[in-house]
Amino acid sequence: MLNFQPIGLYGVLAALLLASVAKVTSAALRNPLRRIPGPWYSSFTHYVLKFHTITGRRMHYVHSLHLRHGPVVRISPQQVAIADLKGFSAIHKIGSGFLKTSWCEQLIGGALGGLAFFAMRNPKDHSSRRKLFARPFSQNFLRENCEAIIRSKVEMAVSRIQNEAAHGNSDVLKWWVLMASDVIGTLSFGESFELLQSAKKNEYVEVLEAAALSTTLQVEFPLLCLICRYIPIKSIQLALNSGNKLIAFGREAVAKLHRSNHEKTLFANMVAKSESTGEAQHILSDEDIRIEASDFILAGADTTSNTLTYITWAVLRDTDLRDRLVEELSSLRQDFDDAALEQLPLLNAVIKEALRLYGAVPGNLSRVVPNHGITICGHFIPGGYEVETQAYSMHRDPRIWPDPLRFDYTRWIDPAKLTPEQKASFCPFGAGTRVCIGIHLARMELRLGAALLLKSCPRLRLSDNMNDSIMEMYNFFLAGPVGRRCEVTSL
Repeated sequence: MLNFQPIGLYGVLAALLLASVAKVTSAALRNPLRRIPGPWYSSFTHYVLKFHTITGRRMHYVHSLHLRHGPVVRISPQQVAIADLKGFSAIHKIGSGFLKTSWCEQLIGGALGGLAFFAMRNPKDHSSRRKLFARPFSQNFLRENCEAIIRSKVEMAVSRIQNEAAHGNSDVLKWWVLMASDVIGTLSFGESFELLQSAKKNEYVEVLEAAALSTTLQVEFPLLCLICRYIPIKSIQLALNSGNKLIAFGREAVAKLHRSNHEKTLFANMVAKSESTGEAQHILSDEDIRIEASDFILAGADTTSNTLTYITWAVLRDTDLRDRLVEELSSLRQDFDDAALEQLPLLNAVIKEALRLYGAVPGNLSRVVPNHGITICGHFIPGGYEVETQAYSMHRDPRIWPDPLRFDYTRWIDPAKLTPEQKASFCPFGAGTRVCIGIHLARMELRLGAALLLKSCPRLRLSDNMNDSIMEMYNFFLAGPVGRRCEVTSL
């Protein structure tokens, strides 16, 4: 019979540990990224980066590394973060050859059970699908067919805020989430989710709030998620099942599309466009629609609502700014439209500055370096390794934005005074061919939301229980306030 002595077992374990350390050390010493500045541990492990990712602090962590090590910094054995304008432009310019990494594919595909066009890595597949979205998301189409619907939803949300604020505190984040969700449901599929009417967060909103964390966890630590499935805690189970719920919401949205008689909905136009090509590979199946619908639901609500919340917060922190905006808005006719709002210098300056500091997608846009590699700030990065940029750092570069942490809307009052560097680095909606398809819809919602709120509630202020720590940004790809609320009052 074999007899394992403790000392022998410990010796085997020690040998295995030494072999592992030697392997990791050897790989780090041979790594082509070893001479790129960064914390020493980033040559050996990606788990520090993963930790900051699952705690919602990734963009803050990466930005702190840029402040310490410079515009090109190694953040893991395979990844380099870039906060240099020339590097940013080279990575994201059209035809650069820098493809999306598998991270986004895993994040979106894992959550939705398939690839939405946002996560498609193949440029031809992405381009073909994006063409179907182009017309219904154009500014002209939205103003002609969708603006009245958007305005009605915004007015309903503002009315709710106004009524609550007149008697106590109102959480604008809650109402903006409900509004944006109803907007995307109605515009996309012809039927609202009726969240504003119910006036409360339901399962749909709870799933949206849980999805960002759960999908990130499943990509970064799949084993941990597997273990957590056996923990009988409601919040954990809700988070882990949020992907399945999103898939179910997508199927429900497809059913709404088929029931709807609205030929001018966004998805009806996309389906018609796909069928008009006459090419089978371009025709959207119900499963394609379901995946895109789930993605719209996930992306269309939190992005707009979080940005509108930060606009509200930034304006109400400065009563002089609030009063100036109210005065500018008073010049409008009662039946003003989005085109009129687009001409207001102060309103649009405030929105752009909020997008600079508090955009909803400020974190990593990761790409795979093409085979020929790239040199950025004197550092060569070989093909196959990953580079990432983040708007959070690009928008806080003191070489481009004087006093970058200050909310200074005057930067945008006179567009002629913007430097070429400021124009090129401003990327709240992404960059290149991957810029957000919903940019015009988002801007319309932001303009109408801010304008109608201040016209209806000119004396609105932040509640006494609000402070800056509540509004600190978390980051699970999308970003929002860690306190998950922003309370206001008219009292």
